[in-house]
Amino acid sequence: MPEADALARQTPLRHWAAQRHGLDPQALDLRLAAGDASFRRYYRLTLADGSTRILMDAPPEQEDSTSFVAIARAWEAAGLPVPHLHAVDLEAGYLELDDLGDTPLQKRLGDERDPATLAWHERALALLETLQNRTAPHELPRYDAALLGRELDLFPEWCLAGWLDIAPPPGWHTLRQALIDAALAQPVVTVHRDFDAMNLMVVDEGLHLIDFQDAVAGPLSYDLISLLHGRYCRFDTARRGAWIEAFRRRAVADGRLDDGIDSATFHARVAAMAAQRALKVLGIFCRLTLRDHREGYLARLPHFLAHLEDALAELDGHATFEAWLADTFRPALASRLEKAGIDREGAA
Repeated sequence: MPEADALARQTPLRHWAAQRHGLDPQALDLRLAAGDASFRRYYRLTLADGSTRILMDAPPEQEDSTSFVAIARAWEAAGLPVPHLHAVDLEAGYLELDDLGDTPLQKRLGDERDPATLAWHERALALLETLQNRTAPHELPRYDAALLGRELDLFPEWCLAGWLDIAPPPGWHTLRQALIDAALAQPVVTVHRDFDAMNLMVVDEGLHLIDFQDAVAGPLSYDLISLLHGRYCRFDTARRGAWIEAFRRRAVADGRLDDGIDSATFHARVAAMAAQRALKVLGIFCRLTLRDHREGYLARLPHFLAHLEDALAELDGHATFEAWLADTFRPALASRLEKAGIDREGAA
């Protein structure tokens, strides 16, 4: 949200919160807590007894909070760790929620071999399985072929044409369709859609879910790879494989996955899902930069390129695209980042 717009909305937000708690608007202790990649902003409200709440400012012209509210209430009723909603004004775009603190999971992570990093990922995987087992996806939008395709199309539109000014490689449409087909072949569960360390808050050494308004009914492995191919860690093949196999066995045991799906098939579908998400993220990060004028995202492109290469290495039939990534895309990306004077995160 532009700074001028954010400031203009602070006064009515302050009055809304003050009226709710019987306080003087001018004396209200309200401080910016965070912004995100959308138009939402978050403020910390300190009440007279010293307790705190989070106020979400989501301008209704840009952000429809209806799904967030519905999902928060449904997931809380299912016993999931989500912030409680204390007040909702969808017309104004104001919500008052529990304050979950300032510790997203990435602040607890070290490198990929750190025992604490591994232990926190085990906890996150357990929470993911709880999410999938306790919630019914039927009331959520479907993660269908059209949506999967629109996400994949972000890569040629924003990353290739918009940022690098290069054409998609031969075989792009074949890869695109193969990744969509692999995603649709998976069982349908509740998908958070950004199950990443930044959206898992550490509260009293437990994990809480936030930023779930884009949840959908979709592939079993999507949130799994959001975590294992996330923006903060790049685990080696053996470590990822062990987690994926343990996830598969538990999914078979509790009925999320048919026991007729063997290990090799499941691992291949997970790799295809990881490739789909990496391509989507490469496109989104370029769109955030070029269209939305957000900073810091281009430096993360090499990290997700590495995730893409890791995923494709576990799939058969895409050697031509892999060669194009190595011979054309990676050099073009490195050159463009260098010309822009951008330090590359996660360059491999």
